[in-house]
Amino acid sequence: MPRAVYVLALGIFAMVTSEFVVAGLMPQMAAGLDATIPEIGYLITAFAAAMAFGGPFLTIALLKVRQKSALLLLFGIFLAGNVLAALAPDYRTMLVARILTGIASQAFFGVSISLASRLTRPEVRGRAVAVALNGLMLGTLLGLPLSTVIGEHLGWRAAFWAITVLTVLAALATLAGVPSADGDAEESGGLRQELSTFRNPRLWLTLTTSTFVIGATFSAFSYLNPILTEITGFSTGIVPVLLIAYGAATVVGNTVVGRLADRRTIPVLVVGLALNLAFLTGFALLARLAVPAVVMMLGIGLVGVTMNPALVTRVQRAGNARPLVNTVHSSFITLGIIIATSVGGPAIDAFGLRAPLWIGACAPRSASSRSCRTRCAAGPGRER
Repeated sequence: MPRAVYVLALGIFAMVTSEFVVAGLMPQMAAGLDATIPEIGYLITAFAAAMAFGGPFLTIALLKVRQKSALLLLFGIFLAGNVLAALAPDYRTMLVARILTGIASQAFFGVSISLASRLTRPEVRGRAVAVALNGLMLGTLLGLPLSTVIGEHLGWRAAFWAITVLTVLAALATLAGVPSADGDAEESGGLRQELSTFRNPRLWLTLTTSTFVIGATFSAFSYLNPILTEITGFSTGIVPVLLIAYGAATVVGNTVVGRLADRRTIPVLVVGLALNLAFLTGFALLARLAVPAVVMMLGIGLVGVTMNPALVTRVQRAGNARPLVNTVHSSFITLGIIIATSVGGPAIDAFGLRAPLWIGACAPRSASSRSCRTRCAAGPGRER
């Protein structure tokens, strides 16, 4: 595995840490920006919406730029947004900063995954994507708790300054450790050729599958804290430890899926969806029992968002491995997160805290049917 792929993971780690930082510092940011907790929550929604809808347009603007240069430009945009967030005098400025960083981070994911694929042999591309995406998993495992601790002890602005330092280090590592891929900008062939890829119905079915798979996981993940405290009965001091264990499970699952994604793409997804359905259903049924609830939660960590390397492999086979396809794929994944979190709240009001788990359990079934249709559309021998 080229060293550059691990450098790409560092950049993704920095951006994911920035994505999650608001969730851990809501009370402090509300007080500092003279805003309400729900208004601070909208900053998370704004970041996700900027990723889903703004990232592809920024990627289009960078189609003719070499991928390494594009990464450095995206670092610059993200850095500017993060500094603006650290200095934000009011809520409106912070909102602009979050939108700016959201757009840049989504485009960065797409270019990074594309470059990771270009830097490795075809037979290990799934593993390379998994290594790069470990930056996302580690952002959940380490980035969120570390930035929260910094914010609680040094103030919420210090957390954004820490992410700024991390971003600068990742940019310097990219400058020194990521080679330029010859011809990567010219290979795109222009916007018309890039958009022609999206005429393939199989690609759209594959993208939609990703929305359901990741949406199912985040339907549960977004509400783990209240479920574990109010239904299972864990103390608030224990929940952070459980969330760290969940993050560790995602790292393990992502590594395993990455090893299998290239040769066993469809079997990995079918087994993963079946297990995710079982764990989500089991969690909903056994949430009041401490040990089974923890086992089910860790199972969701192992087979939920960790399907990403296999999903990326499917998308690249249905479309291509270039930045625009990868960025749009990331947007569909983010759309799944937006839908899951927006539906989960009203469902809790209507049916209680277990509702997001049942919603998540329904999504793998929909994804499985789409996966089967995509496989049939591919024809025998075209998709493994």
